[in-house]
Amino acid sequence: MSINMKYKEIISSLPRREVSQNFTSFDYYQYKGFWFPLAFLESILFMEENFKAQPCNIFLCGSLKTGTTWLKSLVFSIMTRHHFDDSTNPILTKLPHDCIPTLEIDCDINFTSLDDTKFPLLGTHLPYTCLPQSIIDSKCKIIYICREPKDTFVSTWHYTKKLEETIPEFKDNPITLEQEIEWFLEGKSLYGPYWDHVSEYLKASKDRHGKNEIFFLKFEDLRNDTLSYVKKLAEFMGKPFSQEEEDQFVPEKIVATCEFGNLSNLEVNKSGSHNPKPGIKVNNNAFFRKGEIGDWKNLLSEDVAKSIDNITKEKLQSLIWD
Repeated sequence: MSINMKYKEIISSLPRREVSQNFTSFDYYQYKGFWFPLAFLESILFMEENFKAQPCNIFLCGSLKTGTTWLKSLVFSIMTRHHFDDSTNPILTKLPHDCIPTLEIDCDINFTSLDDTKFPLLGTHLPYTCLPQSIIDSKCKIIYICREPKDTFVSTWHYTKKLEETIPEFKDNPITLEQEIEWFLEGKSLYGPYWDHVSEYLKASKDRHGKNEIFFLKFEDLRNDTLSYVKKLAEFMGKPFSQEEEDQFVPEKIVATCEFGNLSNLEVNKSGSHNPKPGIKVNNNAFFRKGEIGDWKNLLSEDVAKSIDNITKEKLQSLIWD
């Protein structure tokens, strides 16, 4: 049996959330309790069995629209600061997702390791349950970012609307805000249920506490105290800033380079595009909207906000968002 046939048979047996009869590539399938589009699922199944993580690898994890683009820019700048100066940092000319690819989206299905890459960094939106086993077994480092659920939903909604500009099938089969809200509350959103995605990594970080393997952070904390977290991330990654670097304000320069306003105004992020899969084109500006805390108030009704909050209180009791 070919690889494709093997995974097609698995996928055909999974629960399905249909988007449109004319747009099956983005029908969602439930695998291990989470929902993924058909366009990514075959890669996910292959990577789960065949990807070989190395102990030196660092994985940047988080559900969709939780701050992963910004996190990638910060982590890449920390890791590569001895290779580039302020004017040659690739972050200035490339989308952060092109500097650190996302495992199940950007990598070819036959991609099995990071052996041949210069920097051992890789991103993923995968839930902890769906990570390739080698990532867990190799004890490589994981940095996980989460975000207040209402803001996560709103950011994802605006991102989906941006996709309509470059993917005709999205434009021809628009999904209403009401439908997206219903799916989010039911846990049927992309990589959802969102609350389970967060809780799995939170539990793993507690289970592996003291082993320096998982760095769990909230977008809001990173936004409110970026400099402090840049230093903490550098320590966690095994790339602490020297006293000389501190005296030369290297951490501050990284924060300034990766500041949201600066990134969103770079020419590459205003006019470039990203092609994660054949037939899928995303304008780079889709990854940069506001990056604000509390923007959900501009879109969601009080009733919807309350419904999301109730689930958050039930499933993420130990996490507090103001």
